Amino acid sequence: MDIKIKLLGTGTSSGVPLIGCSCNVCSSTDCRDRRYRSSALIEVDGKRILIDCGPDFREQMLQETFLPFDAVLLTHEHYDHVGGLDDLRPFCVFGAVNIYGEGPCIKHIEQRIPYCFGEHKYPSAPSLVLHEIEPFKVLEIGNVKIFPFRVMHGQMPILGFRIGQFAYITDMKKLPSESRPYLEDLKCLVVNGLRHKPHPTHQTIEDAVELINDLDVPEARLIHLAHSAGLHADSENYLPPHIKFGYDGEEINIQCDADFIPVQS
Repeated sequence: MDIKIKLLGTGTSSGVPLIGCSCNVCSSTDCRDRRYRSSALIEVDGKRILIDCGPDFREQMLQETFLPFDAVLLTHEHYDHVGGLDDLRPFCVFGAVNIYGEGPCIKHIEQRIPYCFGEHKYPSAPSLVLHEIEPFKVLEIGNVKIFPFRVMHGQMPILGFRIGQFAYITDMKKLPSESRPYLEDLKCLVVNGLRHKPHPTHQTIEDAVELINDLDVPEARLIHLAHSAGLHADSENYLPPHIKFGYDGEEINIQCDADFIPVQS
């Protein structure tokens, strides 16, 4: 199984540059220091899977080939991860768009954009089909098996996703012990590392590095980066060679040589 990962956005909830800030990161001319809100496009076995659909989705898609999505996976309901759902309207020419998230996330979407659902749906609203999923229960999109697993965003339970030997995590503070088997034998991990200073609901860059090394992942990218994470170029001076700051538009290709079989409880 070949997996192509494109990082559509690698920034935190405010994006980078931060409005009104003139720090060296926000004023940087290095394009890698300009970060949309975090999202990724996964292509595997002929399927196109979007992870999160934030408020920068429209701008992100103007840079991509106009093709349908087979699934939109939502990690959680915070605005920087779901604020672009209305902008899925153009993609409905291919048919209704299937959205997958946990129950609280699905309920939140129905409340946030009620004009997309129900008997009196607004005529030009996007056609969205909402599907509830649960952590540790496999989701199949065609031949592609997606394994949602639990991570903790402070006190808030949210989802990470594993496909083959690739996993994607955003907004995590702690990894529950029952989720660790879902991160074994990875070839690539994309994971959040907000900044160097501790935060109550996000892990730091140092936390992320420790996790990656503990899992013995050979290749990793850090995302959900704040301007206080520092310059992309500077990160190359202190991060281990197998760990890098992700950047918007970066493409990662991995070839999986083993199927993932979750540990049975």
